[in-house]
Amino acid sequence: QVQLVESGGGLVQAGGSLKLSCAASGRTFSSYDMGWFRQAPGKEREFVAGIRWNDPTTYYSDSAKGRFSVSRDNAKNIIYLQMNSLKPEDTAVYYCAADRHLSGSRRASSYDYWGQGTQVTVSS
Repeated sequence: QVQLVESGGGLVQAGGSLKLSCAASGRTFSSYDMGWFRQAPGKEREFVAGIRWNDPTTYYSDSAKGRFSVSRDNAKNIIYLQMNSLKPEDTAVYYCAADRHLSGSRRASSYDYWGQGTQVTVSS
């Protein structure tokens, strides 16, 4: 099992940037595919970005592509989500998640472990 703790959320103006972190503890962090999801009030949780366990392969939602960047530091057991050119519609609680089945999935149901989330609010 792995425990995940997100940080770095906050309030930012439209056009600004934030960098989220997700610290992992427990079992070998490097053995999981990792993902970032978000959930806005009244909406379903949606995929934002993912990174494979053993190589730098990354993948993004259409809304995140070109603005967000996901990375991982397996030595430090941390993944990051750099968010640039933020828009009010990016406002949500952001979660990191771990997939022990290495499916490379964009579906929330494929992920086994979740953090508690960090709030990102983008003002117009």
